[in-house]
Amino acid sequence: MAGAFLAGLLLVGVILLRAPETERPTGEKLADAPVPASPVASDNGADGSTPGSRLAIVVDGFGYDPVRDAEWLDFPERITVSVLPYGPSSRSFAASARTHGFGVILHVPMESEGGVADRTAPFLLLRGMTPEEITSRFARMAADVPQANGASNHMGSAFTSDPGAMASFAQALKGKGFFFLDSVTSAGTVALMAMEKAGVPAIRRDVFLDNDDRPAEMRRQWAAVIALAKERGEAVLLCHARRETRKVLLELLPQLRKEEIRPVTVEELLTAQDTPSPPPRPEPGVSR
Repeated sequence: MAGAFLAGLLLVGVILLRAPETERPTGEKLADAPVPASPVASDNGADGSTPGSRLAIVVDGFGYDPVRDAEWLDFPERITVSVLPYGPSSRSFAASARTHGFGVILHVPMESEGGVADRTAPFLLLRGMTPEEITSRFARMAADVPQANGASNHMGSAFTSDPGAMASFAQALKGKGFFFLDSVTSAGTVALMAMEKAGVPAIRRDVFLDNDDRPAEMRRQWAAVIALAKERGEAVLLCHARRETRKVLLELLPQLRKEEIRPVTVEELLTAQDTPSPPPRPEPGVSR
């Protein structure tokens, strides 16, 4: 019995060691990429809720750390969780997130510039794949996280900049009835253009909270997205599922009520795409 117990512990350790990184892969370069306006319109108070601007907080990288993932389930505001496929807790976490009223999207691993990849390499979407290969690989990922009704890109600085690859991916999303969130990991992303051509609802992140995960820098990025949400009426904040990020967010959340900013899911933002919003201030992007 003791031997079986030790073997079980060893198996869990191996699984966690193989987990995809929530941080950008080593060797990737950061790019100062202006983030154009997300094509969403403000309908503040249209559903009878508290008037004010809206903020979608998107948290990336769930599915491979069951203990850490579970800690996010008591997050006190509505968020959208972006779940990697094939992880030990991907499906169970996504199911629990849905019961907590969170949005759930699939975090799709995609090819990055320079061939840099993390431990999701075996199931990356790659430039050069046929439309059939992209559709098949994406369908298998979506089946692994059946609670998702949208997708975002994990890495993908190369894939999201390739018009042919993104056109094929957009068709795969359309076939599933998914929407798309562009993480903006490249200044050359053509994601929104591809989604528009395919008729797929899409939006892009405005501010990256913890690309630099020092608390002072995260607070600076938070101030930037608050200002943007107030100015434009809506904004998308992207961050990683790190414990330090969660701690800082919990400290900052009370400001939302003070500023009359309502936390919503990405899906809720995409229900109001009637007219484009004015462009936000440029924010640094990440090349992954």
